[in-house]
Amino acid sequence: MTMNETAGTHSVGLPLQSARTRRYSLGVPRQFTVSPDGERVLFIRTTGGTDPVSRLWLYEDGAERMLADPAAVRRDDADGGAVPQEELTRRERAREMSSGVVSYATDADVRIASFALRGELWVVRTDGTAPRRIATAGQVVDPRPSPDGSLIAYVCGGALRLVRIDGTDDRSAATPEQPEHVTYGLSDHVSAESLGRQRGYWWSPSGDALLVARVDTSMVQRRYVSDPADPERPPRVIAYPAAGTANAEVSLHLVRVSGERVAVRLPAAAGPDHPGGTWTDPAFEYVATADWDMRGPVVSVQTRDQRSVHVLSVDPTTGETLPLHRAHDRAWVALRTGTPLRLPSGALVVPAQPGGDTQGLEIGGRTTPPGLEVREVLGAIGERVFFTASEEPTEIHVWSYAAGAPGDAPLRLTGVPGVHTAAVGGPTVVLDSRTPEGQTVTVLRDGARVGRIAVLAEAPVVTPRPLALKLGVRELRSSLYLPSWHRPGDGRLPVLLSPYAGHGLQLVLPVRSWWAATAQWFAEQGFAVLVTDGRGTPGRGEAWEKSVRGDRLTAVLEDQIDALHAAAARYPQLDLGRVAMRGWSFGGYLAAAAVLRHPEVFHAAVAGAAPTDRRLYDTHWEERFLGHPDVEPETYERNSLLSEAHRLTRPLMLVHGCADDNVAVAHMLRFSAALLAAGRPHTVLPLSGTSHLVTQEETASNLLLLEQDFLKKSLSR
Repeated sequence: MTMNETAGTHSVGLPLQSARTRRYSLGVPRQFTVSPDGERVLFIRTTGGTDPVSRLWLYEDGAERMLADPAAVRRDDADGGAVPQEELTRRERAREMSSGVVSYATDADVRIASFALRGELWVVRTDGTAPRRIATAGQVVDPRPSPDGSLIAYVCGGALRLVRIDGTDDRSAATPEQPEHVTYGLSDHVSAESLGRQRGYWWSPSGDALLVARVDTSMVQRRYVSDPADPERPPRVIAYPAAGTANAEVSLHLVRVSGERVAVRLPAAAGPDHPGGTWTDPAFEYVATADWDMRGPVVSVQTRDQRSVHVLSVDPTTGETLPLHRAHDRAWVALRTGTPLRLPSGALVVPAQPGGDTQGLEIGGRTTPPGLEVREVLGAIGERVFFTASEEPTEIHVWSYAAGAPGDAPLRLTGVPGVHTAAVGGPTVVLDSRTPEGQTVTVLRDGARVGRIAVLAEAPVVTPRPLALKLGVRELRSSLYLPSWHRPGDGRLPVLLSPYAGHGLQLVLPVRSWWAATAQWFAEQGFAVLVTDGRGTPGRGEAWEKSVRGDRLTAVLEDQIDALHAAAARYPQLDLGRVAMRGWSFGGYLAAAAVLRHPEVFHAAVAGAAPTDRRLYDTHWEERFLGHPDVEPETYERNSLLSEAHRLTRPLMLVHGCADDNVAVAHMLRFSAALLAAGRPHTVLPLSGTSHLVTQEETASNLLLLEQDFLKKSLSR
């Protein structure tokens, strides 16, 4: 097949397919819950690769069965019109791309599940009976059964309410004192977006009480998100704490089903062992995690400057706290998903540095071995802890470890190169594996395979063909995508860098992913596409990840340029006279910075949802890297792009969703105004009604085509 034939075949096919499949996420099973006896597995999945409506499913005795279908009760919420705003916000924070049953919770035995549809409360049993709607006081957000299944807690109008599972005795457990500012049982913006804590309440194991987060946003500045294409619609008001401004006040309360309530006495600030710095703020402003196990509630709090984290046990009667663990760091204390975790013996599982700069775990006083980079704690069965970790940065495997057990060494459960995770319960482990061939979900019992849960996602019409590379003196992990039709002597190829390259996300992984398919699609259009994970990305130790403290661009751009030159030295078909970069979010910020700071290297860029003014982003995320803007204003100035607008000499397209409540469209508008004031021509593409996640089919598919057209024209000048 010739270049023109290949490009023509895929020029519309992949963008449209990627949009219809929501980046190949539809039909993928997720949110697995394994019952304590290992007999039942609940999960969410749509019925196919283009079906946008998620259903609740049960895997039992080797077979799948649908438990709840929104279509059967005519309660699909694809239009979002009847969904509470709090739920829509929760979905945005979770990057949810489907409708229907998008989340659920169960009782302790995983025999009852609750979920919300269009603001209504539904429950279903795993015994085959039909889902049943329970009447409530109003629209429902985040319903969760008590461990014994007798009660359902839910949030309505900012109040935490309880209702019996038969629909009787609906009552308020915690009512907001100021409904316009205070909520009970919900997460605040920073906790959900930047800390990863999306929950706002937790049942006690006995079901007689709840640990509840109270959020007061009265002191938080307001933002107003409107749709310019619909000027008659009033703007949505958001409490958004930008860097250097006041956070929401988050407190915890023990609320008994019988009505009594006790405040949790969280410490106000870290002690004298708190590390100093140019800016130091030892006040505990962040409730990072919370849970309630058989020994009582366990909470972790983090200081405003993020240099101290304390893990606390809570007395469920008095609300008094006792420290279980303290962690400090001169840059920031990293929060590891799944930690802290307390085992039945009382042993604590917390992040640790086992040697060198490896980020590992401490389990009951023992650490995982050096060189094993722990990513996430998945849970525990008895004293055996399950987690994901890497020996090679581009592979993530499932491991288990029981400190003090015979052999006393971590055991790797997955072998095929890829990205693996799991859910556990009793003797059952559900392995969710992504590899270059696709995704599989395997059910193991006592270590033996007993079945599979079907993955119904579509395969991309373009098959990724990445070359796995280690480039330059830092052995930068990179993937190079070349056109399948390109042969020696066909001529040199323009180069397109397509990184994310920011904190918390890797793209150079041996998996068949949407970003790999997109990179290959651009390759088929005539580009050599290079993706590189440089300094600041996860998987290569603490020093690598924290090297961007104070400067989010210099080292990151240096790594992209080093990788580009190293790849071109190895593959002479790469044309260094025609180089562009495209990216979204941090990747968009990096793309804009590339043409501003290094026009000698980069000849065009597409910057999507780029946070160009670092003062506009939220407290926890931005202050982690740059400190407080009032104390270190020069750091924010150095890391923002507005003052560099006059440097632009290359073609630049700015793309932004007008309804983005994460990276506000003000980033693009201020940057565009600065470029205009400096007399620098550029292209602006506003996406009406679009948030940080582009899900509208026509918008998502045509955006890729417009990017391709812009880049080809820009590099042909």
